[in-house]
Amino acid sequence: MYPNILLSLIENLRKLPGVGAKTAERYAFALLNLSDEEIQTLAKALLDSKTKLHFCQICGNITDKDICLICSDEKRDHSTICVVQDVKDVVAIERIKQYKGVYHVLHGVISTSKGIMPDDLTIDSLIKRVDDRVNEVILATNPTVEGEMTALYLAKRLDNKVGRITRLAHGLPMGAHMDYADELTLIKAMEGRQKI
Repeated sequence: MYPNILLSLIENLRKLPGVGAKTAERYAFALLNLSDEEIQTLAKALLDSKTKLHFCQICGNITDKDICLICSDEKRDHSTICVVQDVKDVVAIERIKQYKGVYHVLHGVISTSKGIMPDDLTIDSLIKRVDDRVNEVILATNPTVEGEMTALYLAKRLDNKVGRITRLAHGLPMGAHMDYADELTLIKAMEGRQKI
């Protein structure tokens, strides 16, 4: 019913999370209504995000520089490291404007059922980062079975390397993901963290 070029656009839009057939169709027609200049700008933004963004050499956050804005900020508390699963979790915590430390992004969690082992994550670089200048490591993995398992594994690996290892309080419901939590829930979870 549609030309192959339009069908291809719709199918490619369906690759985005949460985009079904109808939504992809609406997006495709919205794109057709954009001016040539707007399409060029969108295409450039897509290409730039794929070719110019990479992970920070220190923490694993996404950046267009060698070192991300958070790691290079001298006003941040570099003696506190908040360990998160994903870059989206950094954004979620930054949104609450309460945390002043730095981050470490694991890029996943340990999941033996999915074949994700500790060596597949950035755990070794975290262990190397934790030196005598680090006072606290906050384990902020999602409150899922895999998130809990990863937090326990990290707590054991860091046990003799840092004075204080804490876990976010469970103001976050089990099975939830931080990037979907509201600011108040995240504030309470950060305030209620406890020593492991």
